Amino acid sequence: MPSLPEDPQTSRALVPSRRSLLRASATGMAVAPVLAACGGDSGSGGSGGDEPQSGGRLRVGVAGGGVNDTLDAHKPTDNVDIARNHALYATLVRYTNEGVIENHLAESFEPNEDATEWTVVLKEGLTFHDDSPVTADSVVFSLQRILDPDEPLRGAGDLAGVDPDALEVVDERTVVIHCTEPTVTLPDALAEYYNCVVPEGYDPKAPVGCGPFRHAEFTAGEYSLFERHEGYHEEGLPYVDELEIVDFPEDDARVNALSSGSVDLISQVPHAQVPVLEGNPDVDIMESETGMWLPFTMRVDQAPFDDVRVRQAFRLIVDRQEMIDQALAGYGQVGNDMYARMDPSYPEDFEQREQDIDEAKRLLAEAGHEDGLEVELVTSDINAGVVAAAEVFQEQAREAGVTVDLRRVNPSDYWSEEEGFPYAFGQDFWSARNYITQTAQGSVVGAPYNETMWGEHEEWLGYLEEARRTADEEERHELIREAQRVEYEEGGYIVWGFVNLLDGHSTAVHGLEPSVSGHPLGSYAFHRVWMEQ
Repeated sequence: MPSLPEDPQTSRALVPSRRSLLRASATGMAVAPVLAACGGDSGSGGSGGDEPQSGGRLRVGVAGGGVNDTLDAHKPTDNVDIARNHALYATLVRYTNEGVIENHLAESFEPNEDATEWTVVLKEGLTFHDDSPVTADSVVFSLQRILDPDEPLRGAGDLAGVDPDALEVVDERTVVIHCTEPTVTLPDALAEYYNCVVPEGYDPKAPVGCGPFRHAEFTAGEYSLFERHEGYHEEGLPYVDELEIVDFPEDDARVNALSSGSVDLISQVPHAQVPVLEGNPDVDIMESETGMWLPFTMRVDQAPFDDVRVRQAFRLIVDRQEMIDQALAGYGQVGNDMYARMDPSYPEDFEQREQDIDEAKRLLAEAGHEDGLEVELVTSDINAGVVAAAEVFQEQAREAGVTVDLRRVNPSDYWSEEEGFPYAFGQDFWSARNYITQTAQGSVVGAPYNETMWGEHEEWLGYLEEARRTADEEERHELIREAQRVEYEEGGYIVWGFVNLLDGHSTAVHGLEPSVSGHPLGSYAFHRVWMEQ
């Protein structure tokens, strides 16, 4: 039974090789980032023994952004939205850089025997940016906003077991979360950045949170400015007085901004441009081995991918190591068509899928495509390595008689609120989550990003739903593995690899640490960053 102690202890284990797998911890995620310097003398941006200095404006270039940028705490979509969420808001619990869940706004977070009730006690003295207190009523309001049946927000799928009408305020700091069924994954859900706590009457047009920075300025598609939250509950943090986040949809512009000193750090250095920054003595690169994945997505409800043989053939087309070497310049780990790499249930013993062109051709012929197949693959600069992976797949597919027509769209237009994920064959990027939480975001019916339309598979769904209700950890893991087996054999994802993130920063910037989550810049931990004054 998961339980979060008042003062959780964490530790870091460094992995000696890029090829090694992140090992699962008992708390649900692995404790194993890779830390490596690719330029300068410190890939971690460490302080070198110096005491952190306060003050200054931290200028950050983040990949992505566009006219659909939002400050809504519960609706972030792309990288820039996520970066702002980490600056503005805070969650009851959170993942450490090592992938272990710890208390954040919560002083304690304890389940009853069967995980149908969870009691949250808030830390004392928490305040929002407007100096109002963070209370049990704030927690109830936030959960009910996310779970609004008329407009369920992104985290609603993660919280499917929570009864929004039965949330119980015990006192100013205590809430009992009643669930309609055993909900052992509630800590995983409430650790997600989009399930944060906001004040009653929250207005995303004038956002108030309780994160390390408060809102000052925002122009969608361009930049946002934040000021230090003097009442932030982590003593001494944040270090900088101001945080400026600048949208950079184009990779070259982001790298040039760091090289010229226009920004102090950037997310997601394009792998091909590492040599450019390595030659700059004023810049370092931090590398993080993560559970981030950049899948190809095949909609199982649309031709030709409604035929499982086509999906199986496309998975066999991919030379995974070549994909990592070319699309990620070697900065990654081979995938096996299964996500949630850091989940204790990750199926490391599944047979590694290898390129098999002859078998791919046989499956395609059996599916009626003996004379070849032409498909459109929609791609976009939504994340470093995505477009490069599309181009590599296009080349690899030719050998199997498959013609892949690439259609490249603007990142800000890639997702559609009206149409959902409209592409029969597309791509995406995902940070690391445990399996059940990830399925709630991307696979089950009603998931906010159900890009493969997979969730109606009855056998898979049966295993998943039973796993979600199972408190016994060993039994739950076995059920998850059964679900993974079905998806491994029939699903709509091609998970060809996991990304080693590369973030660039000025040598005057300190405090960055790698995170296994797959979110850049140490999970956008701007509050821990300080600059030489």
